[in-house]
Amino acid sequence: MTAAITYQNWQQISDTFSFDDETKGALSVLKWAYNTYPDQEIVYASSFGAEAIVLIDLIQQVKPDAHIVFLDTGLHFPETYEVIDKMEARFPTLRIERKQPKVTLDEQAAEYGSALWLRDANQCCNIRKVIPLRETLTAKQAWISGLRREQSPTRANTEFLNKDDKFENIKICPLIHWTWDEVWDYIKKKDLPYNTLHDHNYPSIGCFPCTKPVADGGDSRAGRWVGSGKTECGLHTR
Repeated sequence: MTAAITYQNWQQISDTFSFDDETKGALSVLKWAYNTYPDQEIVYASSFGAEAIVLIDLIQQVKPDAHIVFLDTGLHFPETYEVIDKMEARFPTLRIERKQPKVTLDEQAAEYGSALWLRDANQCCNIRKVIPLRETLTAKQAWISGLRREQSPTRANTEFLNKDDKFENIKICPLIHWTWDEVWDYIKKKDLPYNTLHDHNYPSIGCFPCTKPVADGGDSRAGRWVGSGKTECGLHTR
C-alpha cells in the first residue's frame, strides 16, 4: 500500500483498525504506519507531555530508531527540557530532533515588539511552531500526533488516520480512544519519566508564558492561552 493511495483512502483505512485490545488500537496503528511509510516520509511531532511519553514508549517497540521532532520554541519550561533529556537517556536509539524556528526570540522582538505572545498569540505560535513544523513536514507523507478525543471538543472527532489539508499529508493519531487515567496508568506501570509539572495541575503543557495550571476537574486545555478564547496553537487547525 503506497502513501499516495493512503492519502486518497484515509477514512476507509482508518475504519479498519480495531480498538478492542490492550493499547486501544495504538500499536496496530503504529505498526501499520511504520510498515507503510519509509523512514524519511514519517515523523512523530512530540510535545513531550504525558500522551507523548506513552506514544514514544509504544513507538520504540515498533521502530526503535524512529524520527521524533520537538518544536523547540525557546519558551518551554525547564521541566520540559528535563523530560526530553530523560527520554533520550531511556531510549538512546530514537532520533530526537529539537527543531528551532529560524527567527530567534531577539529577532522576533525586534520585528514585532517584545512579548508578542501577549499581543498576538496566533502570530507567535505561527512563527515558533507552525512554520517550523511545516518545514519539517515538507518532505513527509505522514506525521504522528498524540491527540486524544477526550482532550477537548475540537478533538472529539479525531480519527486514527486524518487527511491533513493544512500540511497536505496524513496525520496519524494512535491514542484517540485513550482516557487521561489510562495514559497515567500506562506511565506508572512502565515507570516512565514524565514532565513533573503534571504533578502540579498542568495537564497540557506548552510554552511557559501561555500555560497555566488548571483547577481540578477543568478541561485539559483550559490552562492554555487563558482568557484569550484560543485553545490550539495552530498545528491541528486548518
